[in-house]
Amino acid sequence: MSKPVFDAGDPGKLPQPLKTLAETLLSPSLLEAIPDAMVAVNQDGIVVQVNSQTQDLFGYTRDELIGQRIEMLVPERQRLQHRQHRERFADLPKVRRMGAGLDLHGRRRDGSEFPVEISLSPIATGEGLLVLSAIRDISDRKRIEEELRRVHADLERRKDRQLRDYENRLALAVDSSQDAIIGKSLDGIITHWNKGAESIYGYKPEEVIGKSISMLAPKDHSDEIPNILERIRHGERVEYFETVRVTRDGRRLNVSISVSPVRDGEGTIVGAFTIARNITAQKRAEEQLLQAQKMESVGRLAGGIAHDFNNLLGIITASSELLRGCVGEKPEARPYLANIRQASERGASLTRQLLTFSRKQPLQPRVLDLNQQLKEVSRLLRPLLGDAVQMTLNCRPASAIVEADPSQLDQIVVNLALNARDAMPGGGKLILETAVMDFDQEFAAQHPPLSAGRYVMLAVSDNGIGMDDATVAHIFEPFFTTKETGRGTGLGLATVYGIVNQSHGHVWVYSEPGRGTTFKIYLPCADHKLGLAPASDAETLPPRAEGKTVMVVEDEDLMRTLTRQMLEAHGYRVVEANEGKAALEHLTSGRDSIDITLTDVVMRGMSGPELALRLTESHPAMKVVFMSGYAGDLISDQGALIAGVNLLEKPFTRAALLKTIHQALE
Repeated sequence: MSKPVFDAGDPGKLPQPLKTLAETLLSPSLLEAIPDAMVAVNQDGIVVQVNSQTQDLFGYTRDELIGQRIEMLVPERQRLQHRQHRERFADLPKVRRMGAGLDLHGRRRDGSEFPVEISLSPIATGEGLLVLSAIRDISDRKRIEEELRRVHADLERRKDRQLRDYENRLALAVDSSQDAIIGKSLDGIITHWNKGAESIYGYKPEEVIGKSISMLAPKDHSDEIPNILERIRHGERVEYFETVRVTRDGRRLNVSISVSPVRDGEGTIVGAFTIARNITAQKRAEEQLLQAQKMESVGRLAGGIAHDFNNLLGIITASSELLRGCVGEKPEARPYLANIRQASERGASLTRQLLTFSRKQPLQPRVLDLNQQLKEVSRLLRPLLGDAVQMTLNCRPASAIVEADPSQLDQIVVNLALNARDAMPGGGKLILETAVMDFDQEFAAQHPPLSAGRYVMLAVSDNGIGMDDATVAHIFEPFFTTKETGRGTGLGLATVYGIVNQSHGHVWVYSEPGRGTTFKIYLPCADHKLGLAPASDAETLPPRAEGKTVMVVEDEDLMRTLTRQMLEAHGYRVVEANEGKAALEHLTSGRDSIDITLTDVVMRGMSGPELALRLTESHPAMKVVFMSGYAGDLISDQGALIAGVNLLEKPFTRAALLKTIHQALE
């Protein structure tokens, strides 16, 4: 798997929130897949990430660029103008392309300058605005345009006998470009086709010359070329607009096109020439970035809601545990307590799905064989699918070793299988299959954010009603559902998305209306970890604790009180603190000998991980247990602590609380 984005640079140059956001949205495989130089800057104009193409174009290394102002890549005479434009862009951020009608230049390390075209894409985040710039060297384009203008200007002054020499000059300049340069008459008949056009569109010159340029336009863009030719007849230039064209083998390409009129010696417009560049990879990467930003924002919202809801559920669960001890075996109370407990468990299940989507739900991964896991879960699926659905299990490799949470894997398969069943109301076929795939760098560059390496593929396919592109674009969003009211929460596929991403995997969907759907999930292969899976612990209730003191740090008063009561009922002595600062003051006072600290992760003021760091600095032998509705970025940032600190998930039962504390102490 590829290294983190900032390994090549100096992470210390960046504020931590920017580093975290850049690592989330600006993955190396996305930026490296784009042929242009890609530079990401923050609101202050500080460079936070670049790709290798930027290094090649400007002559600076990544280390020399990250942390510096973007103006170092701009000629000195244009820096004030550049800074003013950047400030205006921050006031009205939107995707825009600059180049037409502007004298934009870049400056290399050696001081040389070159003309550029720039595409700007804003990435709005909770930490601020990032601007992603795609910088393209258009020296060739400018040179060709200037040569074309010079040739035609010369033709106005010279006689016909010199025409052949200038045509040869023009042909040489045109064929040296990697862009598609196409000459055409005012009726749209192709008269010239360079090597760049042959490379991009796949047609040889003899296949297209004499035919209409409309052969390159898809049906949904059929009126575009006549409109362009009409503007050319009136002497207009069509500058750098983005559209779609079709290749010889039927592929659709995103292209950036400019069209200019061609005049004869008397100034009459006799045709046009088009310069087109293939920007398909760039558009794909932009879509990935926008989708990542969208899912990140929704995930933050879902995680925040789930965190607060889990606190409420924790209070309800703890209260029902304590109430059961008060009412004893009264038969009239038992149904009500059971209802409270059942409702709490259902609420906890719902919030776990939200947390999984937001990638805040802690996993318990182990090394396992996905083939064996599928065989076990298939026994559960058969009665759920019904007789009308024929299920086939196709495990192609002898073993498919991954490192994942087995219960979460089961949830992925069950969610996808039940969705498939609902998509086949009259019955059909469901196929579960596995394979081991090796992806090289070229494949990874074409499928961002995938990284090169070996993966285990899990495919779940059905031959049901399928989905159109508009539906596929939204299926992983929480609460989005195509089912009628009352037949689903819209969290099933959002949960799948969250589990896969949290397991460092990737998921793709292939679907067409009337042709069924295939979900392909790729998880990193874990063959190298064979034999490292931890043994599962038996569920046992720990013995009563006597003489042990627990410090409970929780800013939710009722949750803190209920936790204290459950611990005291099992023999623990409990010291309470409503925030991290109070906990440190109590520990420093020496009034009590604390054996273990149980702290919430997300609190007002000092966070749980920050408190844990302070505790372990002053009291190295201190044991710490985190409790939280989700661990979140706060605990993830303290990566060195995670391996040595237990995590107790809210809402927790008395048994889970006591077992976690006992294990941490023992």
